[in-house]
Amino acid sequence: METHLYKQLYTHIVHEIQQGKLKTGDRVSSEKELAEQFGVSRITSKKALERLAEAGVIKRIQGKGSFVANGYTSSLEQMRQSEERTNAEIPAQERPLIGLIIPGFSDEYGLKLLQSMEKQSARHGCDLIIKRTGGSKEDEEQAIQLFVRLGVKGLIVTPVHGTHYNAELIRLVWGKFPVVLVDRYLKGIPVCSVYTDNRKAAEELTLHLIEKGHQNIGYLSPPVENTSALEDRLLGYTLAFTREGLKLDQDYCLTNITGTRSGSWAEDLETLKSFLEQNIHVKAFVVSEYLVATMLAQAIDSQGKRLETYDIVCFDSLNDFLGKPIFTHIRQDEKRMGEEAVDLLVSQLYGEVVTEQRIVEHRMIVKE
Repeated sequence: METHLYKQLYTHIVHEIQQGKLKTGDRVSSEKELAEQFGVSRITSKKALERLAEAGVIKRIQGKGSFVANGYTSSLEQMRQSEERTNAEIPAQERPLIGLIIPGFSDEYGLKLLQSMEKQSARHGCDLIIKRTGGSKEDEEQAIQLFVRLGVKGLIVTPVHGTHYNAELIRLVWGKFPVVLVDRYLKGIPVCSVYTDNRKAAEELTLHLIEKGHQNIGYLSPPVENTSALEDRLLGYTLAFTREGLKLDQDYCLTNITGTRSGSWAEDLETLKSFLEQNIHVKAFVVSEYLVATMLAQAIDSQGKRLETYDIVCFDSLNDFLGKPIFTHIRQDEKRMGEEAVDLLVSQLYGEVVTEQRIVEHRMIVKE
């Protein structure tokens, strides 16, 4: 048990360094302070600081305390590699089990997220098990129940879209079960969440089109109700018009595209064709999801129009065969999001209090 406790302590300090809370030369909590904060013995806190000192992450000065060492970055990397080797040797039955529940993943979004979570879980000596829900609330509830029965120590969840929150998920949150949400947050619910600033990102995309001279700009999305990512993207689109003093025509907003949920695009394709016919002056679109953007491109092509005469921007994207982006888009940092989610979940397993919301920076990739 002492082994697990001292790991909790030095992992806490490593997290503070990685998050920028502690920088080179900053004083690290003392043995006494750590022991009181985590409710452990001074022997345990001393062992944690000694481990960090041995790795070169901190420097201990007699009579003054412990400080973040110069060149700690390489020391942290060496320590990480050492931990991975150690964790790989832990018998499977002793490794904490954590669960990931996600609607699905694809090349344009989700695959890198999953890969980073798997790697980060291994670094912490945990095993990650995965369940896809396909966007079904019922499957999500069953996955939560299954993982709890299997004895997972914590859950990472990307909640399905819907007008109501999942009761099973809320029950776990209020019961203080370790949970981290990814790509979503729940309004009014105190649960740790890791996500992109979707409002800011959508505003950037819209301003990009406005700067190119567009004023009649359409917006396409699946239903946004009670899905924080989609609500924030729509909000960012509208705020861009307010910021530039432009009139927003609500008729240009289509938020009833359901193909990404149902897998059936026939009705959506007809909806998009009809919109293009009725609004021939709309030549620019902000699209909340990549697959919806590709469907819009198909609708344009089916009407014999040239795609080059339209400006389409979206979230996430695949590259074409030349390695260039098909659309100007927001690239979410899936790797960082996955790592942050696992780190925050593991921190909860160690009994740490974590921030409720963690925003991960994004980039706008402009099509040449």
